[in-house]
Amino acid sequence: MISELHSLLEKSYDEMVQIRRYLHQYPEPSFKEFQTATYIRSFYDKIGVPYRANVGGNGIVATIKGEKPGPTVALRADFDALAIQDEKDVPYKSTVPGVMHACGHDGHTATLLVLAKSIQQLKDRLEGTIVFIHQHAEEYAPGGAKPMIEDGCLDGVDAIFGTHLWAVTPTGVIQHRNGPFMAAADRFEITIKGAGGHGAQPHKTKDAIVIASQLVVNLQQIISRRVNPVESAVITVGSFVAENAFNVIADSAKLVGTVRTFSEDVRNDMEREIERIIQGTCLAADASYDYSFKRGYPAVVNHSEENAFLAKVAETIPEVEKVEETEPQMGGEDFAYYLQHIKGTFFFTGAQPEGVDTPYPHHHPKFDFNEKAMLIASKTLGTAAIEYLSKEQKAESITS
Repeated sequence: MISELHSLLEKSYDEMVQIRRYLHQYPEPSFKEFQTATYIRSFYDKIGVPYRANVGGNGIVATIKGEKPGPTVALRADFDALAIQDEKDVPYKSTVPGVMHACGHDGHTATLLVLAKSIQQLKDRLEGTIVFIHQHAEEYAPGGAKPMIEDGCLDGVDAIFGTHLWAVTPTGVIQHRNGPFMAAADRFEITIKGAGGHGAQPHKTKDAIVIASQLVVNLQQIISRRVNPVESAVITVGSFVAENAFNVIADSAKLVGTVRTFSEDVRNDMEREIERIIQGTCLAADASYDYSFKRGYPAVVNHSEENAFLAKVAETIPEVEKVEETEPQMGGEDFAYYLQHIKGTFFFTGAQPEGVDTPYPHHHPKFDFNEKAMLIASKTLGTAAIEYLSKEQKAESITS
């Protein structure tokens, strides 16, 4: 059955590319993916696979039930784009000003659609059920995974697998990791409230720019002196705004940044320590502040058994040249929510463009990926789903 699946996917590769390029030309940002959702629904209508629409928002959940009873496995792909102007010179360049698929979600969707079409042709020998989760709004917190789960997308599901086409990793490489794989992604906002005045009379002011500048430096001490060295954490101030005339001392300054952690304890400590540093810095300068810490996605923590299983499956895929356990990544992913509810694993499928030594990173205006990686991803996900159903079926038989 696996060899037949691979053959069907190979025959449908051109269709996979066609779907991906169509979606790339007509991207939609998070929570506004209405036409993309319509396209996905239309595809399932054509191949005769039942689905539920508007799941937790714009999400779609399609289901293929095998002729034989068994457990249920879910596969997930996201389909939202980013608010970035596409600067590539390719025939399938985005036609929507200021919006592009700069992270490969168009490829994820094409991969899952064609995989569903192929498995549908083999359902008479399928031992169990495969659920295809097409998720909206991965890029923008609070994301689409959580509301989809609340709307029942995981009801009856025993395990879940997902992949991300990873353009900075060579095509043919599968990267996985047991345990923490991607970081919790949180956002903080700080407004320093000083007392403005004339640039020639600093002694009569409380310079918000100087105070905020000192705060930026002080915040870095949280990582070096408050976080256990064996743990991982990042604090980055990404925006510093205090607009004034050249001869005016600012009365306020706003800092916006991100915190990345793997441990929930460290995450909690970071939220508290940031405010403690703000308090101390402002006390020394006789200033006040506003502070908010907005929690984004939790860390992606893969389950040991499912991760090991996926790694073994990947080794059987003909196009896969290397399977490796990789370092944790500080990027965030709301696949984390699925793994908090059921067992499963998330992995990277290498998708570095051919002939490119230094590929553009994800979220770059010139981002692109090797479309051949979609075939590798579809074979890996499809094989994992079918083999997992068979494995669980055998385990149940032995137990009973």
